[in-house]
Amino acid sequence: MKTLFLCATLAATTLPVLAQEVSLSPSDTTFDSKWLFEKSDAHGAEKTDFNDAAWRKLDLPHDWSIEGPFSEKNKTGGAGAFLPSGVGWYRKHFTLPPSVAGKSARVEFDGVMQNSDVWINGHHLGHRPNGYVGFTYDLTSHLNFDQDNVISVRADTSAQPASRWYSGAGIYRHVRLLVSDALHFAENGVFVQTPGPSASKARIIVETNISNESPVSRHFNLKTSLLSPDGTTAATITSNEEIAASSTGRFFPTIELANPELWNLERPSLYHIVSEIQDAGKTLSTMKTPCGIRDAQFKSDTGFWLNGKNFKLYGVCLHHDGGAFGAAVPLSIWQVRLETLKSLGVNAIRTAHNPPAPEFLDLCDRMGFLVMDEFFDCWRVAKNTYDYHLYFDEWSKRDARDIILRD
Repeated sequence: MKTLFLCATLAATTLPVLAQEVSLSPSDTTFDSKWLFEKSDAHGAEKTDFNDAAWRKLDLPHDWSIEGPFSEKNKTGGAGAFLPSGVGWYRKHFTLPPSVAGKSARVEFDGVMQNSDVWINGHHLGHRPNGYVGFTYDLTSHLNFDQDNVISVRADTSAQPASRWYSGAGIYRHVRLLVSDALHFAENGVFVQTPGPSASKARIIVETNISNESPVSRHFNLKTSLLSPDGTTAATITSNEEIAASSTGRFFPTIELANPELWNLERPSLYHIVSEIQDAGKTLSTMKTPCGIRDAQFKSDTGFWLNGKNFKLYGVCLHHDGGAFGAAVPLSIWQVRLETLKSLGVNAIRTAHNPPAPEFLDLCDRMGFLVMDEFFDCWRVAKNTYDYHLYFDEWSKRDARDIILRD
């Protein structure tokens, strides 16, 4: 619902204490625990048989730069808080049961600072220069079952000065493992619109994108439920659908709701859309999407309007760091900061100058803040020597697209 203003010689299998058996529950996709970390450019660390026995054990999110040491000689300079930069490696061992074979498996990163490369079992999955952008990689064809799997991540902040304010280093946001049937919701595949609602009625359009990675056509039921802010079911609709082999289908279940609770700054009421893919009476996949029913618009002569009310935006710019917590900010810190800002009359946040973590946006939804979700403020003209201008031509369209679809 966000308002977007587009302005180890030790074999891996000898480390059972660190090999996490992954839960396949749809509600438990966290992949944050039991990682290994090395603050150096460890040659060959992408290989499965690399010796990582001496690496540091930790859980994510993790910002290694905030650990210091501070030094006026660090290339980050004053804007980077005189904290260190460089290369850091992360590795995670995990096992999957044979029941996962034939299913779709993806790993989802909310942000890696920066110039990241990711491997699964020695296979390179991809590179991403922007440290603030979330990204997903398909693991399906590279996994072992009832054996050790290794994800390796290299993050490089060596080139400095880069982002003009403290940016952190490493896997500083959450990671998830997503395992699903070959028929599943597409990445960022559910988008909710509430065009022109009023206090008496609302029309809720749930654009639902579903991917069929099977080699055959699939028939299924799409069940869409609307949960009220109090958690009760307000409406449910079910349709029978079909998607051809190796393709994605778009569906638009629509719910008409009488007397909706409108989302506003004083009472940020949130509904939830629960989307289910069902086959032969079995639920294959479930997606829960928060939804604020509201009408937001700008008018050239009077400014911002929300639900027919015209008012001023009293905003602040918030960078992605949490002061002494660095870039890996616990959500409770954001809540305290936002409560303080709200007590001062703030009603709007600009995420200067990069996209924030998704849980920050969800918190703003729950607390009643408007958000200017910023992409990047460097295009082809440099502000720092190693800023985003180096990647703008190659990456800006893809980064912008991914941010819009996620947020």
